Amino acid sequence: MFCTRCGAENPNTGQFCTRCGTTLQAASASLAGVAPPAVSPPTAPAHAYAAAGETSGKAIGSLACGIFFFVFPAAVVAIILGHLALSEIRKSAGRIQGHGIAVAGLVLGYMGVAFIPFILIVAAIAIPNLLRARIAANEASTVGTLRIINTAAFTYSTEYSNGFPPNLETLDGTGIGSASCDYAQLIDSSRASGARAGYVITYTLQTADGSAPTLSPEAVKKGCTIPGGSAYTVIADPVTRGTTGSRSFFTDHTGVIRFSIGGPATADSLPIE
Repeated sequence: MFCTRCGAENPNTGQFCTRCGTTLQAASASLAGVAPPAVSPPTAPAHAYAAAGETSGKAIGSLACGIFFFVFPAAVVAIILGHLALSEIRKSAGRIQGHGIAVAGLVLGYMGVAFIPFILIVAAIAIPNLLRARIAANEASTVGTLRIINTAAFTYSTEYSNGFPPNLETLDGTGIGSASCDYAQLIDSSRASGARAGYVITYTLQTADGSAPTLSPEAVKKGCTIPGGSAYTVIADPVTRGTTGSRSFFTDHTGVIRFSIGGPATADSLPIE
């Protein structure tokens, strides 16, 4: 016979179910002289399937931040979200999933925190070196510009019989046609602008006796409309001392380039060897 409670098969003479211990109706009925009730074959018990639990959003956030562990705030957020996610998962009794994701986010977050001192050490070494390299490059470029200006000034004086050029713009003039006395096209516009490679370059025309410059007849014949002079000075100072450059530079019609550390250079400063 079959147990009416659990459906287990039992001997016809049994009084109690061998599985669940329930009193068997057939045995009780036979002892009482009553025909046992018909018992339907047992049906398979219905199984309840629990719905799959949702994944913790905090765990996902922890992993997402952990991927960017090399960024300090992201590593800290990954650790915080990871611990919150694990606590949330532990208290949910299986309703919330994502334990592995949260652990991965925690591992990446702690890697980022451990990586920060290394990054700071590298930055402390690299940044000053990069700054020094930038300053050296700017200074070398500025010295090169002063040499180009000196060469262009002497070329202008020889070619146009107008003394040294009135200004840097006179040495430029690119893109307006053929070269002329007023637009000699001997330097490019970036150098003629007076600002290049982190330095401000100032060109000043001078005359021997300090009087106002005048045009010579030869200069007029060559198309000059702006008088030149018998001397000039060029001063180059860093835009931000200690950042774009450390030294100031000076040159004049002698062609000698001089430098000064910590302040503007003059004709009495040390020459560059």
